[in-house]
Amino acid sequence: MLEVQDLNKSFGTLQALKGLSLRVQPGEIFGFVGSNGAGKTTAMRIMLGVLSTDSGRVSWNGKEVDDDVRRKIGYMPEERGLYPKMQVGRQLEYFARLHGLGKAEATRATEQWTDRLGVAGRRNDNVQKLSLGNQQRVQLAAALVHDPIILVLDEPFSGLDPVAVDVMSQVLKDKAKSGVPVIFSSHQLDLVERLCDRVGIVSRGSIVAEGTIHELRNAGKPQIALAVSAGPDRVHAALASAGVKPQPDPLEGTSDAPSADGLTRVIVDAEEIDDQALLRAALSAGPVHEFAPRRPHLADLFKDVVVAAQPEEPTQKGRRGIFGRRKDTAR
Repeated sequence: MLEVQDLNKSFGTLQALKGLSLRVQPGEIFGFVGSNGAGKTTAMRIMLGVLSTDSGRVSWNGKEVDDDVRRKIGYMPEERGLYPKMQVGRQLEYFARLHGLGKAEATRATEQWTDRLGVAGRRNDNVQKLSLGNQQRVQLAAALVHDPIILVLDEPFSGLDPVAVDVMSQVLKDKAKSGVPVIFSSHQLDLVERLCDRVGIVSRGSIVAEGTIHELRNAGKPQIALAVSAGPDRVHAALASAGVKPQPDPLEGTSDAPSADGLTRVIVDAEEIDDQALLRAALSAGPVHEFAPRRPHLADLFKDVVVAAQPEEPTQKGRRGIFGRRKDTAR
């Protein structure tokens, strides 16, 4: 088991991590999600030993992670850690040798993963000649070529087309099935929801929500989805008369106009009104074609918990470096 306990890390006056803790079991895919600057990349770099921690501990099977364990971790950084003017095949063999594989083993592993990830025909090309998507595939191959015991991937799906997303998703599932704990960050919450066994939502350096997708989706307020054959104004007025303020259905994007099928779709917090009273109010506007409990999707939960975790404080201008970027920044 990979365990991160009470990590704290500051850069100058900015505290990037504040008591961040998580566990990833063998064979589990853990989604690490949060806004830009939440501290995800900082936490991953500490797991790898790239950054030191001010306090806290990273352990594997109960023992603190040391250099021997780190050599067995597969890491995929968000910014590609590849040599642009080096051939794909030679580069992957080089990385495999750095992790302790012999020459023949490194060659076999390179052939295996370039075949699996669909870049076998580009082994003799320099990385800089590849599309961004193929560079991303090579970067994943570099994380896998030494048969890691842990996978830590920072935005692995960034820039990939749908076919490549499917290939990479299956690779992560297969590695998890073999007993490897997989932790990855992503802003593509639909993929996180589809792939992950558990999810941790990070805000301002701390985990603010954690659990299985089922647990997280059932932790929010109960909601009811409505689809009424009437115009939005009529539906809103009918529900308002019952003391209910509907919300746009996120799957439709807006409730200001009926959808192509002539239905107005809205979401109502079920705590605000008895379901039968709600149904009667909806029927007073027009025929009801949908009336069902709705569980919020991960994107909705993410917005709710991240906003709730933001303390109210005055806006401060950060110090800027010589290139105009804030010096006190974390990722």
